[in-house]
Amino acid sequence: MPKRGEYKKGAKKASIAKRKFNSSEEQKNRRVQRNTARRRMEKAGKVHKGDGKEVDHVKHKARGKLNNSESNLRVIGRTANRKKNLGTGGRPKGS
Repeated sequence: MPKRGEYKKGAKKASIAKRKFNSSEEQKNRRVQRNTARRRMEKAGKVHKGDGKEVDHVKHKARGKLNNSESNLRVIGRTANRKKNLGTGGRPKGS
């Protein structure tokens, strides 16, 4: 197994780029904010592990930070959330 900061011998460029992106400080902070929102909704009893629901931020970003207030969070189905966020990044469809 490769050490921290190293990659497997045959690692593809896309895999290396994704790992670098996911380990950036900005992406780590965004992930923490998304996980915090999910935990808050779980604590409130609105979502459960494995229920196929996702926590959606009604208004995405305010001054570079996700707004995790109760009024800005809602629970929607996975497909509805992915459909809502089409074209906002990620890999192209079909690849």
